[in-house]
Amino acid sequence: MDLKKELLRAIRENLAEGLLLSGGLDSSILAYLVPEIKGITVTLEEFGEDKKYAKKVAKFLNIKWYHERIELENAIKAIPKVIKILKSFDPAIPNDLAIFFGLKLAKENGIKTIMTADGADELFAGYSYMHSLDLKEYLPAIASSMNFSSNELGRYLGVKIKQPYLNKRFIKFALSIPPDLKIKREKNKIWGKWILRKAFEEFLPEDIIWRKKMPIEQGSGFSRLRKIISSKISDREFEKAQRLPIRFRNKEHFYYYRIYQDVVGDIPLPKKNEKKCDGCGAGLPPQSSHCKVCGYCYNE
Repeated sequence: MDLKKELLRAIRENLAEGLLLSGGLDSSILAYLVPEIKGITVTLEEFGEDKKYAKKVAKFLNIKWYHERIELENAIKAIPKVIKILKSFDPAIPNDLAIFFGLKLAKENGIKTIMTADGADELFAGYSYMHSLDLKEYLPAIASSMNFSSNELGRYLGVKIKQPYLNKRFIKFALSIPPDLKIKREKNKIWGKWILRKAFEEFLPEDIIWRKKMPIEQGSGFSRLRKIISSKISDREFEKAQRLPIRFRNKEHFYYYRIYQDVVGDIPLPKKNEKKCDGCGAGLPPQSSHCKVCGYCYNE
């Protein structure tokens, strides 16, 4: 089992000029394996830890690195555009905003192809909620229905997205790795992506290899938007919203829905052979466990 060899093969089929570099394990591995790549990092003002870690990786690997500090006002102004592109009011919008601004920064610097680390968490059990699941069943199921907003955002911005971890051969290889090599105890703690960490332990700084999994919105600081956005919806407005046939998680979710109504319109009804989303009534494929329109998840 040669993880580095298989990942290198996947990378050679997905080469790009730039990389969305968070300084987390997955993107740092890609940066190490593609020495000439240019790192792209965005943060909401001075929030989040990505800037610190991405800067360290770029310096350690001696790669060109671009960082942009996104002003709060500009982040909020971009929400309608991102919702319109994705045709979604999924509460994951702060994640999508970070990706949108990262791809935009790449384009502004003449970078036409961008590599992302999409899929690594799904294939190597990077999320903590996976620790209690039957991974032999769950990982193949999630691998067959993975969808990432970077593709749609890239198409809109005219930036080609490359995703080595989603290479078909690499997916098959990753799924063949026993689950007990993906979730394992080390340093008195249970880690996801254990085998990925160990495979590159000697090539990257220790705090990068053992950096805990951090959602895009948290590492980039865009999670700070949630409280601000929620404050824009009054208690009375949210009370009325709960009479609608949509399951809103909170005020922030309703805020995105109002924008969705303005820039997209009605929620698409199920087509033939589609099931009806329990969260918003949209149509989605029978095997899907996540509604792309409202973000409703059936495995939560």
